[in-house]
Amino acid sequence: MIRALYPILAQNGNVEAILDAGVLLNANFNFVDIIRDLVYGPGSLISGSIGTVTVFLDDVRISTNVPIRPGERALGTRVSDEVRSKVLDQGQTWINRAFVVNDWYISSYEPILDIDGKRVGMLYAGFLETPFRQSLLKALAVLVLLFFALMGLAGLVAVKGAKSIFKPIEQMSLVVHATRRGEQRRLGKIASKDEIGTLAQELDVMLELLNERKHLLQNWADALEEKVEERTSELKIKNTELTHTIQVLRKTRQQLVSAEKLAALGELTAGVAHEINNPTAVMLGNLDIIIAELGPALEPVQDEVDLVVEQIYRIKDITNNLLQYAKPDTYAGYMVETDINTVIKDTLKLVRHLRPRSHYRLELQTCASLKIQINPQELQQVLVNLIGNAIQALPDSHGLINIITQDQSDSVQIIIQDNGHGMDSDSVNKAFNPFYTTKGQGEGTGLGLSISYSLIRRYGGDIEVISGLDSGTTFTVTLLCNPVMMEDEKMIKEQLEEMESSLIQD
Repeated sequence: MIRALYPILAQNGNVEAILDAGVLLNANFNFVDIIRDLVYGPGSLISGSIGTVTVFLDDVRISTNVPIRPGERALGTRVSDEVRSKVLDQGQTWINRAFVVNDWYISSYEPILDIDGKRVGMLYAGFLETPFRQSLLKALAVLVLLFFALMGLAGLVAVKGAKSIFKPIEQMSLVVHATRRGEQRRLGKIASKDEIGTLAQELDVMLELLNERKHLLQNWADALEEKVEERTSELKIKNTELTHTIQVLRKTRQQLVSAEKLAALGELTAGVAHEINNPTAVMLGNLDIIIAELGPALEPVQDEVDLVVEQIYRIKDITNNLLQYAKPDTYAGYMVETDINTVIKDTLKLVRHLRPRSHYRLELQTCASLKIQINPQELQQVLVNLIGNAIQALPDSHGLINIITQDQSDSVQIIIQDNGHGMDSDSVNKAFNPFYTTKGQGEGTGLGLSISYSLIRRYGGDIEVISGLDSGTTFTVTLLCNPVMMEDEKMIKEQLEEMESSLIQD
C-alpha cells in the first residue's frame, strides 16, 4: 500500500497525534484505471488498440488492467527475467516491444522506490501492438501498390511511345518473315510519313516485283519439267526393264555355273563310285567266307569284324550317294500326285531320333492346298536332309524349327527355318557344292544338299538359302505343280543366251 504519516501539532507546537493514512494497491483496479485514463486519453491510440497499466510488487502483478481473458485481469502473474533484471536489479527504465501475458505490447517499465530509495516494485504502462502493426502493413501494401501502379503507368507510356516509333519496322519484319515462309503478305498503308514510312512503301513495291519474277520463273520451270518428263518416260521404262533383265541374268548365270560344276563333278564321281564299289563287293564276299569258315572261333574278334563290315557298308552308302548324284536319271522314280503336307508329316516321324537329348520345338504350318507331280520318296529324301541339317544346327537350348507350306500361282513352297548358328556368306555361296560341309570331320560327306538340289532341279524346281551368323538359316524349296523334267541345264543356257542378246539390243 501507499502509506502517509502526518503529525498533528498542538498550539504550543508539540506533536499531539499522528494521522496515518494509506491506499491499498493490491487488486486496486480503480487506481490503475485512473492512471490508464490519464495516460491514454481519448484519441491517443488508434482504433483496436488498448492502453494498460500495472503495479508490480517486486516482479509480481498486484494491480493491473491487462486482461488474461474476457472479464479477468492478470493478477499474480510475473514479469519476464529480462525486464526484472533491467529494472529491479539495475534500476533502469525499460522501453521495448514485449510479450505481456498473452499478446505483444509496446511496453515501458520503471522502478518504484520506497522512502529509503530501495527498489521495491515496478510501474508498467503499455498499449497493444497488433493494430499498429496492421496499420503499418496496410501502409506498406498501399505504398507497394502505388509503386507498381506508377511503374505500370510509366511502362505503358514508354511502350506506347516505342510503338509509335518501331511499329513500321515491326511490320516490315513480319512481312519479311512471311515472305521467307512463302506467304503473300504486304504492309499496306503506313500512317508514318517519315523515312521509315517511305522505306515500308518501297518494300511493298519490291515484293510485288519479286512475286512477278517468281511466277514467270515457275511457268518456265513447269514447261521445262513437262518436256523433260516427256523425253525421259521411255528411258525410265527401259531402265526398269534393264534392271530386271540384269537381275534375272545374274541369277541364271549363277545357276548355270552351279549346273556346270555339278555336271563335271558328276562325271568324275560316277567313275570313282564304280571303281570303289568293285573292291568293296569283293571285301564283303571274302568276309562272308571268313565268317562262315571260322564259325565259333570268330567270337574273340567278333566286334572287330562287325566294325569292318559296318565301315564297308558305310563306303557302299557313300558310293550309292555319289552314283545318285552323278546319274540322277538312272535312279529317278515314278511321279504321282502328291500332297506335300502328308509327305512332311511322314518325314517328321523319320527325324525324331536325331539329337534325342536336345530339347527343341518344331512348329508346322500347312497352308498349301495344291497337289504336285513328284516322286514322294525323292521329296522325302530332300526333306530328311534339310530338316536333319536344321536339327543339327540348333543351339543346346531353346531350339526352334518352323516348317511352312504355302501355295504360289503354279507351284508350292516349303520353307524350313531354324534359329541355329547359321552360316556366313561364303558358306551360303558354297552350300550346294559337292563335298562341301560345315560339320566336323567324319560327321558328313557334303553330298546331302548337292543331291537334294539335283533332285529338285530335275523336276524344274529350285532351292534357295538365306542365312547369317547367329541368326539362323532359311531354306525355301519351290516345286512346280506340273514339273518340267530337265535332263540337264540346256534350258538355262538357252534362256541365258536369249537374255544376253536382248540386253545387247537394248
